[in-house]
Amino acid sequence: MSEEKVVCVTGASGYIASWLVKLLLESGYAVKATVRDPDDHKVKHLHEFDGAKEKLLLFKADLLEEGSFDSAIDGCEELIDPAVKGTLNVLKSCAKVQSVKRSWYALSKTLAEEAAWKFAKENGIDLVTLHPGVVIGPFLQPTLNLSVEGILMATSGAEALPSPYKLVDVRDVAYALIQALEVPTATGRFWKRYTPEDKNETTQQFSKERAKSLGINFMPWEVSLTDTMGTLKEKGFIDL
Repeated sequence: MSEEKVVCVTGASGYIASWLVKLLLESGYAVKATVRDPDDHKVKHLHEFDGAKEKLLLFKADLLEEGSFDSAIDGCEELIDPAVKGTLNVLKSCAKVQSVKRSWYALSKTLAEEAAWKFAKENGIDLVTLHPGVVIGPFLQPTLNLSVEGILMATSGAEALPSPYKLVDVRDVAYALIQALEVPTATGRFWKRYTPEDKNETTQQFSKERAKSLGINFMPWEVSLTDTMGTLKEKGFIDL
């Protein structure tokens, strides 16, 4: 990176977002991060990242409150939003400032994404979305997120372990998003839909070329699972 860029990360204390903040700081970016309560103990880990003292600013913002992201997004060139709710509220803040060139959204609901694409087109915002599978791997936040909680439940036999083919490491997801900041022409869907001989069965096939274009070498699922279990033990959620 030839010159410092300012990036806004919403929901910064979350699973993927925490890794984004950590890796962005390590990559030399300045980060304006939004959280519900900057004084909450759940965001303490963000202040402990290398470079946080010099390049991290926390802002109070609510995804469901229109305009609450204005101050955090003002002055940023990029925005990464790993959240699902409040899509249009964040985009409306983006439309108010001229510095934001591109926004990333990991959206789980088709209608929310369609609304985002429509708003982005109407307001001249360069939008990219990334859809990971079941995200696992070490977590930096003090609380459990849904996917890691599923792994915890699987250790007790309460749930089945997800198929390895559906798993993606949180570090790979964060790295892919950061690479997309620096290699915007390489972004796109990692998964492509295809219909096999049985026309009634539609499945998903992984596109390795998209991943290669971002320089991603995916973490073996065994390593991701081991690291997940290690973090669960370290934070006292399991006793091995």
